[in-house]
Amino acid sequence: MPKYSAGVLLHRSVDGAVVEVLIGHPGGPFWARKDDGAWSIPKGEYDPDTDDPWSAAQREFAEELGCDVPVGPRIEFDAVKQPSGKVLTVFAVDADLDVTEAQSNTFALEWPKGSGRIQEFPELDRVGWFPVAQARRKLLNGHVVFLDRLMTHLPGLGEGDPDPAG
Repeated sequence: MPKYSAGVLLHRSVDGAVVEVLIGHPGGPFWARKDDGAWSIPKGEYDPDTDDPWSAAQREFAEELGCDVPVGPRIEFDAVKQPSGKVLTVFAVDADLDVTEAQSNTFALEWPKGSGRIQEFPELDRVGWFPVAQARRKLLNGHVVFLDRLMTHLPGLGEGDPDPAG
């Protein structure tokens, strides 16, 4: 039986022209030196027999960013099976959020492995707003499909420059 996860993809338009999305970088030693292909839509697991995906997505967003999902128009995308086998449901919410004070919950991990020393790491060590074109490069491969789906719902808006230096 697969595991289920639900997340919130916040999006906003900049100058009425370019779409930006809010994504997070996973914390912990495994991800510390990874950037492109490592970021994630804020999400978390839920039990499909007892939990509603939207409620789970809101709960996980609050845990990973330290604040509630802002109010805004919402789109529910069909679930997508991830390369890991997990089934991910994403809700896109059109809203702005100041993430300068974002603070994630933590998880415990023996680190270094085999040391017997337990350390706490944030689930997300940083979050940021990125133009969709740049987010395509930063996100885990299995999450990029949700950017495609988002952009089909936002006609007339662009993805921005794929090269942030450009």
